[in-house]
Formats: sequence, structure tokens, C-alpha cells
Amino acid sequence: MATSFPSAGGGGNRSGSYQRRNVDPFAAIRRNHRIKVPSVRCISPEGKQLGILETQKAIALALEVGLDLVEVAPNATPPVCRIMDFGKYVYEEQKKTSHVKSTASKIKEIEFSARIADGDFFTKIRHAEEFLGHGNKVKLRLKFRGREMAHTEIGFAVMTRGVSELVGMGHPDAPPKLIGRNIHVMLTPLAPNKRKPKFHPLENSPAVDDGPDLSGDDDDDHDEPAAGKPAAGA
Repeated sequence: MATSFPSAGGGGNRSGSYQRRNVDPFAAIRRNHRIKVPSVRCISPEGKQLGILETQKAIALALEVGLDLVEVAPNATPPVCRIMDFGKYVYEEQKKTSHVKSTASKIKEIEFSARIADGDFFTKIRHAEEFLGHGNKVKLRLKFRGREMAHTEIGFAVMTRGVSELVGMGHPDAPPKLIGRNIHVMLTPLAPNKRKPKFHPLENSPAVDDGPDLSGDDDDDHDEPAAGKPAAGA
């Protein structure tokens, strides 16, 4: 008895539904012969305004020097196009995005103890500030040892102090939380223009702002009245 099988064309429509969507962020940028408007405002590779040109003439200018005519402001009237190396432009943009993602994905961890000394505490805070300054997220973690779990409030005080010391560089995603024998808090860096380092600027401050210069002025102030007095034995 003959067995019938579905025809090859029967599953064609179904397989079409699994086609991968184009997620290329640069695919929507019109360039060269994809630019359909009759005229464009053209910019040279050096950024010089070439004025309003017929689109075909602008494309010819770009191709003449081995470059592309790329639409950079499609909503303008007429659209603004620039002559550039589109492949190089895409490469540079992808490189920037990749760098930002790799930096943002890095989480640095700083570990404290409940009875940490002030010197060690501020050393760790300096490291955390530096990481936040580089755009990294920073996880502060405090680990309780032995009977320290009986006084978790000491640990919370250390973590709250740490967060407050770094308030100019990052903000906590949530309040410090006790998980098992550890207190965790994640800090996200502030926007670069809002960061106010508390520790590192002191290392790079100009010499004119140092204390010895001010104390030198005080010595001069004390010397002037003394100059007006008669010298001893005069």
C-alpha cells in the first residue's frame, strides 16, 4: 500500500516564520543609491559644507574618491548627507559600544570585616572609589566570623559608613542586606559629570594648595610685627 507524505511545499510557510530578524542597528541608515530624495545638503569628509546638491551628483562625488554618501540627518529638509567611509564608521561605532559593554559588565568586589581598622577601611574605600571612577559597578561585602553574627548591627554600621563615604561616586541599588553570614550592597557609578571623588583628588592636588604654603604665610605675618620692635640689646 502506498504511503503518502506531506509535499515539500507544505512546510514552506511554516519555516518562513523562523527567519532571523535583521538586528543590525546600521541597516536603517540610508547610503548611496538607497537615498531616494532628489537633493541633499552635502558635507565633505573634512566637515566642510558643500551646499545643496542633486542626490546623484553627491553620490558621484563620494564614489569618485572611494567613499560613501551617508544620510546623517534624514528628518532635515533637505536631508543632510556626509561623504565618509561607511565601513570605517560602523567599525568605530561597534568598537565604542563593545568597550562600553565590557566596562559596564565588570563588577568589582570589596570585602570588609565587622571589626575592620580605620586604616584598612579607608584603603578599601579608596579602591572602591577608583573602580567607580572607571565606570565599574562595585559590590561591597562584609563577612561575619565566629560569634560576630551575634552583633550584626556592627556590620551594618560598617556597610552604611562605606556607602556614605562613596556617595559622591555611586549610589546603592538597594539597602545593605544580610544573606547568610554576609552583608551585601551593590553600588552603581554615577554619571561621569556627577562624580565627585573624595580621596583621589588629594593625591593630584597642586602644590599651591598644600598646607606648607599657608603656614609659610603665617610665619611672615608673625615676623612683620617683630621687625618693628627694637632688637634685643639695641
